[in-house]
Amino acid sequence: MTDNEKAARQKKISHAIMWIVLLVLFICFIAPFLLVIINVFKSRADITANPLSIIGAHGFTLENFPNAINRMNFWKVIGNSAIITISSTILTILVSSMAAFVIVRNGSWKICALMFSLMIASMVIPFQVLMVPLVSVYGGLLGVLNHRLTLILMHVGFSVSMAMFMFHGAIHTNIPLDLEEAATIDGCSRWQTYWKIVFPLLKPTIATVAIINAMAYWNDYLLPSLVLTSKDLYTIPIATQQFYGTYSTDIGLVMAALLLAMLPILILYVFLQRYIVEGVTSGAVKG
Repeated sequence: MTDNEKAARQKKISHAIMWIVLLVLFICFIAPFLLVIINVFKSRADITANPLSIIGAHGFTLENFPNAINRMNFWKVIGNSAIITISSTILTILVSSMAAFVIVRNGSWKICALMFSLMIASMVIPFQVLMVPLVSVYGGLLGVLNHRLTLILMHVGFSVSMAMFMFHGAIHTNIPLDLEEAATIDGCSRWQTYWKIVFPLLKPTIATVAIINAMAYWNDYLLPSLVLTSKDLYTIPIATQQFYGTYSTDIGLVMAALLLAMLPILILYVFLQRYIVEGVTSGAVKG
């Protein structure tokens, strides 16, 4: 056997091993989702008796969906989640992109360099470190907890550093200064240059920041559970928690609620996923 044949054989073997590993990882990741799909159409008794069966002993049922919708006040809850997620995502994109634009185009200013360094440093602080002071100050001293606006502003505050870092890299790498200078010569103000020239060119990064943060806001349980105490303000993760009892859990209702909660963010991901790789790359590479 020649050296070329040995190299080709080793290449085929490595490719086969890679595909096997990827297949195993795919099965591990997709298995929980498939279990939800299978069990959401079964009764509670069938789920408990045999969660791996495709159809339970009592047959196919859709009762879990209306029961979950009624029990968790689904339309009210999904409205709260939508308001908080959409508002937080839009504010995060606007604030972080504007901050990145100012910092990139005024990099010689010491205050911009200092602010950029502080925002990057804040990314390493775990949220758990801030939990107790957050509740003590905003709840005990200021009394501003249990409001949607408070939660929205907190989401933006915790997310803006990472988003600004991504926009900073995208503006610095992908948007030539010549475009802005040409816009200035044509009579555009700094504000018009940002909206008409810079912001439209940030579409891939905007899509990436939107999907990453929207998924985080939509699925977040810890921060809303600390801020929101009124049932009228519950988001989907908090409302789903009521199906978990001290001595028993209605798994069918839990899976129906989780599947219903998953659909909006899954649809958003399907529409924006083609921008994610491009946006992450443009925001991470700095020239």
